[in-house]
Amino acid sequence: MTTRADERTKTRATARVVPERSAEFDHLPLPALRAYRQALTTEENKVSYWRRLIQARMDLIEVNGGEDTMRLEKLRYALSETRVGAGRKALVDALPVDDVPPLPDLDGLWAREANDENPIETAQLKRDLAFAELQLSAYRAALHRRLSNATNELIARYREEPVLALQALPLPADERL
Repeated sequence: MTTRADERTKTRATARVVPERSAEFDHLPLPALRAYRQALTTEENKVSYWRRLIQARMDLIEVNGGEDTMRLEKLRYALSETRVGAGRKALVDALPVDDVPPLPDLDGLWAREANDENPIETAQLKRDLAFAELQLSAYRAALHRRLSNATNELIARYREEPVLALQALPLPADERL
């Protein structure tokens, strides 16, 4: 007699896809593939951070009726330390960027201030912030696809040669197999 738990386990096992090598990554040796994956992770963290800040600014404008000057200065300070596009050039070198959407002009966007005395300007700023958030979300989705592909490539390589996984461990060279 088969239980429901047995059926769920069997379904999960048959649904599991075993990653396969991809020609897309053939030109990358293992250390470069790991570095590429790490660069994607770092970039995704930056983009997520910027996206959250844009969402916070949109909320501030909404809550404060268009007046966001005081809090905006704090956001500007936080944003001045990080640039979304800075790490992007490294990704271009590794693989083609056909699937990477354009990034918004965040510097220009952050230089603009909401003005509660000019509702038309404030409404335009809100629309521009929403569009920038949409662009960042699309860029983040592209990063997630690339990260997934790079992870699958690593798994496929490790399945072919399990000893390669040991090279990622922080052990002295003389203790590695």
